Amino acid sequence: MEILEILEDIEESVEKSFSLFGMSVINKSDMLAMLEELRMKLPDEIKQAKWVKEERQKILSEAQAEADSIVEGAKEKVIALVDEHEIAKQAKAKAEQLISDARAQEQEMRKNAILYADSMLEKVENVTSGVLDKARESRRQLR
Repeated sequence: MEILEILEDIEESVEKSFSLFGMSVINKSDMLAMLEELRMKLPDEIKQAKWVKEERQKILSEAQAEADSIVEGAKEKVIALVDEHEIAKQAKAKAEQLISDARAQEQEMRKNAILYADSMLEKVENVTSGVLDKARESRRQLR
């Protein structure tokens, strides 16, 4: 019998006992047998309760460790995502700087090319003007 059942049997025996002059009379041998059975069952029940308590604590500890691990993993993931975001921001800023530098260089090269072309055309114009002047002079001398 389980402890609760034994206690119920003891309770039932006390209730079924008859009273005589304010005193209850119960079967002594039945009561002693039930108490002995209770005494024998009690250590097993206590051991089981202790085991259940230890298992509960073990399960709670494992659950806490797993929860801590999940939280730590989530923190690491957040840090990695933030780092990736920061790297992406830096890469975008670098790309924008490169584009800006390339545009400035293009404008500088274009300006230099125009200046060079203008300088060359001026030389051509001077040479041509000189040749034209000589051609006019030569024509004038011919006439």
